[in-house]
Parts: sequence; C-alpha cells; structure tokens
Amino acid sequence: MNVALGSLPAERNQHNEDFAAAAPGAAVLLDGAGVAEAETGCVHGIAWFSSTLGGLLLGNIAQDPARPLADCLAGAILGVRSLHEDTCDLTYRASPTSTVVAVRVSGGALEYLVLGDSTLLLAHQDGKTTAVTDERLDQVGKQLRAPVDRLPTGTPEHAAALAQYREDLTGLRNRPGGFWIAGPEPRAAEHALTGTVPLETMASVTLLSDGATRLVDRFGLADWTDVLDMLASASPDELIRRVREAENSDPDGQRWPRGKARDDATVLHLTRLVEV
Repeated sequence: MNVALGSLPAERNQHNEDFAAAAPGAAVLLDGAGVAEAETGCVHGIAWFSSTLGGLLLGNIAQDPARPLADCLAGAILGVRSLHEDTCDLTYRASPTSTVVAVRVSGGALEYLVLGDSTLLLAHQDGKTTAVTDERLDQVGKQLRAPVDRLPTGTPEHAAALAQYREDLTGLRNRPGGFWIAGPEPRAAEHALTGTVPLETMASVTLLSDGATRLVDRFGLADWTDVLDMLASASPDELIRRVREAENSDPDGQRWPRGKARDDATVLHLTRLVEV
C-alpha cells in the first residue's frame, strides 16, 4: 500500500486538530472538534484527543483483523476515556470530540467506517467515484447556521453568532435526531457508517477532513474527479494549496459563508491496495 499524506493547520501558530496515520493494510483520519481548550472540561485539549484516539484506533484495527471497525472504535474511545477521566470532566457538554474515517484491507475487501463530517473517497477501477460522508451533522447544522452565514467571517457579530451556533449544535450531539461523533461515550461507534468494497474493484482510497473537502462541497471549484486527478498528478499538498488559495480569496466569507475563514486540512491518499 502506497501512502501520501498532506496536512496543514488553519493558522501557523495554532495546533493542528486533525490527525492521520497509516499502518500496513490500515489507515485512519480524525478531525478534532470543540471550542477553546479552556472551555472543554479537558486539560489536554482537542489536538491531544484526536491524536490519542487516532493512535489507539489504528492499533486496534491493525492488531486484530477480525475485529469489526465499529468495535475497534468503541474500544479506542474507552481507552482514551481511561487516560483522562481522572483529570478531566468528561460529563461537560463541550468535552472534545472528533470525526473518524477508518479503513482496513482484509479478506479481499476494503472495510470502512465513517463517523462525522469527514469524507472517504473511493476511486473504482472503472473510473467511477464514491464519496462516503456522514451527512447528519451537516443536515442538523443547516437548520441552525443561517444567522452565522449572514455575517462577515471574523467580525465580532459573526463570532457571537458562531458561539451560539456551536452551543445549539452541542445540544444535539450524540442523540437521536441529532448527529453522532466520537467523544467520551463508546456507544457513538454504533452509529458510524460502515461497509465493505471488493478490493479488486478499487484503484485508490482517500481520507479527507472537511477542511480539505471545501474545494468540492463548500466552494464548488472542483468535483471528486478533479480531486483524484490532482492527487494522481501532484500530491495532497497541491489539493490543500488550492483550498488555501480559495480561502484567502474570500477572507470575510462573503462568497462562501462558513464558520471558519480557514480550517485544518488533511488528506491521506492510498494506492496499490494489496493485502499484507
């Protein structure tokens, strides 16, 4: 399995809250979520949560090929919980969370899991593409974010509306009728999107945080075929560069309303998919 990885924080002086890693026959990508570290109830912060969860999850996936991916995720969530439940308030409603995309090559198939609004892009040998995205967060968010999108990004009014939006969204986290995301409770793993694809039909697999998919789903400046062409001819860094170029051309969010002018962006592109 060939692996190409690109990742860039939203700002140079900030932590990158995305995490991506690969092992023989397995890969994970997580996008940490939450508000300012002082308001999460966790002394470690969002970047620690996503990287720690991602490392444990990758280990679970690689070490036990027969273990279902959702069970691997539930076990990883429990593992992270045990690491900081004595020092952090995990009952706090804004405790750190993370999206999860995970894949494993096993038994002639590609197994996948998607939880939250990161994306798994499957490129098939026949030229077709399939984007697997958990749309529940986006569907809930659309009902709440109209006041945010009416205001210029970066203004005090936008910041206040964004804070209220996040507060309202947190109230719908990990509950029926809302959305599901990896946090303190392992039961969230039961609600992940999972599936398998015959390995022989696959040309490549790409895991993307929502900061990297903006070029397609937020800005409309490319489609998934364009993204795959970019990855094949250049690198994940080129895709991220194009995202940054678009973000910088619209710093106030007038053309493309959004919560963050710039976002952490991560791309993990896998080719030569063979069993180890």
